[in-house]
Amino acid sequence: MELLQSADFWIGLVKIIWINIILSGDNAVVIALAARSLPAQQQRKAIFWGTAAAVILRVALTVVAAKLLELPYLQIVGGLLLVWIGVQLLSDAGDGEGEEKHHGSLFSAIRTILIADLIMSLDNVIGVAAAANGNIPLLVIGLAIAIPIVIFGSTLMIKLMERFPVIVTIGAGLIGWVAGEAIVSDRVLRDSFPAHSVSFYLAAVIGAVFVIALGKFLQRKNSASESAA
Repeated sequence: MELLQSADFWIGLVKIIWINIILSGDNAVVIALAARSLPAQQQRKAIFWGTAAAVILRVALTVVAAKLLELPYLQIVGGLLLVWIGVQLLSDAGDGEGEEKHHGSLFSAIRTILIADLIMSLDNVIGVAAAANGNIPLLVIGLAIAIPIVIFGSTLMIKLMERFPVIVTIGAGLIGWVAGEAIVSDRVLRDSFPAHSVSFYLAAVIGAVFVIALGKFLQRKNSASESAA
């Protein structure tokens, strides 16, 4: 009870919730991209379980985030994985949506959500860890409250993607942008690409353009193969 009555607790809780609202926009896009081709019922399952598992993973990651970010080549590998995820999600956007494909896609969507959220959250969790100030119960409560926020954002994003397909391309570009940032933020490259410098943002732009270009190329190739068949 003393914990709940503490002003520091409530201030910290508000900080964690606010940080998650600000930083979860790109995560909501990834979740929506991964789940959009599933049937409605499986979409809800993928969004819920993917988000819940990602938040639990983020709690564990927050505890060791500072040390993880100092490991050389970790963010380079993570950025390359994000590039692969972005290209895969965009190239699959034009695929047929047969019932057989849906049946096997739920766990694949959840896996994609987990991997992407883990990579994209490496920097974000530093802010959350600072707001929690070592208070694990506060951290867990704050992130748990953020779950419905991310779920709502992902559900809304799927509806927008169905109505405006260009958002899928923009979302893939966002993943490429984050991938470019992650790669040059690695310990072995950050001195050559200072944060918020021209070279830093150029790397992000290159990441976005590369994901969109390769994803679109593979999308057209897949469509041509299906038409020929």
